[in-house]
Amino acid sequence: MKYVNQRITYGNTLVELGRENKDIVVMDADLGGSTMGKLFELEYPDRHYEVGIAEANMMSIAAGLSQTGKTVFTNSFAVFASGRAYDQIRQTISIGKLNVKIVGSSAGLSDFGDGSTHQSVEDLAIMRAIPNMVVICPADANQTVQATKAIASYNGPVYLRLNRHDYPNVTPESQPFVIGQPTVLKEGTDITIFATGITVGMALEAAAASKHSIKVVNVSTIKPLNNEKIIELAKGTKAVVCAEEHSIVGGLGSAIAEALRLTPIPIEFVGIEDNFGCSAHNYDELLQHYDITPEAIIKALEAIYNEN
Repeated sequence: MKYVNQRITYGNTLVELGRENKDIVVMDADLGGSTMGKLFELEYPDRHYEVGIAEANMMSIAAGLSQTGKTVFTNSFAVFASGRAYDQIRQTISIGKLNVKIVGSSAGLSDFGDGSTHQSVEDLAIMRAIPNMVVICPADANQTVQATKAIASYNGPVYLRLNRHDYPNVTPESQPFVIGQPTVLKEGTDITIFATGITVGMALEAAAASKHSIKVVNVSTIKPLNNEKIIELAKGTKAVVCAEEHSIVGGLGSAIAEALRLTPIPIEFVGIEDNFGCSAHNYDELLQHYDITPEAIIKALEAIYNEN
């Protein structure tokens, strides 16, 4: 099956994993119809727990279940999964290195109609700052399948960030997912673009339209980041551009800048400035408003190339 929606892909993959592993359990906080946790509930009602609008309680229950040998997937909108339950995630799941997977759905600006209260523009920063937490943002639906399988077999806390909308696949189907491994999708010699999530496809579009030779790297694992690999990929090009559907404070760009801090390679950022989201008529309208587009990436490429 060809998937183009990360949420549906994730839900179907959970069902598949649940068939193979009876110790997988899934939890939802009143949003199973949106997170697609409902698909697991339909197949395995005895292994699905609906806790209501109580994300903090969900994380505490998940922590307890994990200590009985269960692999626990918790689902909510990314803004609630990372923010509302932060204390329980930090104090219990992460300090305890417990086997709980925190899946943030409708991430970034993708819940366009509900505005700033439901849009997670800072979730990557929050989660990557927590010790012991693995942070993953798949490029597309194809990679979501493999990332979900990978984190199911990983023993420890993970945050998985998923978009709400359909968009084209840019990674190969069935390509194994290796936690911590960035992948080159296009070679180039002038500038390296490090991108994550929906901006990976935008980066490929920008690279194809640019008059320069552009390398495009899919950074689907934000943490742990393979710093040595990032340096290796950036070396040999004139500059680096980082693209993400997230605040430029604390997300992918910050992680790449930390990796390159001892190098002279200049960096430019494409992402959300230090602002919250807002409501709009549709998702594309928001992406345009916040300059998260192929055109914005091209502009950044030209600016940093001309400056250096």
